[in-house]
Amino acid sequence: MGRIICKSAREIELMQEAGRIVADTLHLLAQKVQPGVSTLELDRLAFEHMRRAGAYPSFKGYRGYPASLCASINSEVVHGIPAADRRLQDGDIVSIDLGARWKGYHADAALTVPVGTVLESTRRLLRVTEEALWAGIDQARFGGKLQDIGRAIQEHVERHGYSVVRQMVGHGVGRRLHEEPQIPNYVAPDQPNPALREGMTLAIEPMVNAGGPEVEILPDNWTVVTQDGSLSAHYEHTVAITKGGPLILTPWRSMFVDRLPRLVF
Repeated sequence: MGRIICKSAREIELMQEAGRIVADTLHLLAQKVQPGVSTLELDRLAFEHMRRAGAYPSFKGYRGYPASLCASINSEVVHGIPAADRRLQDGDIVSIDLGARWKGYHADAALTVPVGTVLESTRRLLRVTEEALWAGIDQARFGGKLQDIGRAIQEHVERHGYSVVRQMVGHGVGRRLHEEPQIPNYVAPDQPNPALREGMTLAIEPMVNAGGPEVEILPDNWTVVTQDGSLSAHYEHTVAITKGGPLILTPWRSMFVDRLPRLVF
């Protein structure tokens, strides 16, 4: 594991400003999600909204990625590339994942949005995945350990009969979109387990499959899908470790969880 960069109070303020832009963009896109809308339309809206706010999409051009956001439909776990012919249909779910760079700092967040009327079993997957995010965030506390986050996520997900994706993990975030540490959503014996220190800024992001945990990458070399074709949901917040508790830097509004843990907003 490389060096973990703790942020100053001023750096966290800048990331919080970036995070508000991310959250505002996600709110806008969630309202636009409906049957018939293409993922490319969502991408254009995201780009225009972030540019008007003075930020730049963190994903655009990152390692050659061609779009401003990732839009992953149904069995797509993450990194779905927006396209004009990818039109949302009634009963779909779409994970919208995006970041913003603001004054040299990034914030990163995601949520999964139901399209039209979805099955109750689908809503349950979304609710449990969002609950798992909050369970993980509630463990992102000064003096705790990194594995506390993944353990809380894994236990909540598996208690409800779902699977945590192993190949994809959360990450540190700051001046770079991806920093140390990696944040698995599960616990294994060989994982690093550093202490959570004041000023750490973490993108916590459970990716949860209705079926098995196995995934594969499509020929576009980006889109990750469930191997068994089952639905997948994805939620993410950027969080700062403070002595007063987890500080949410990307305050999008919850759609499924009414009572949140003791958090700092």
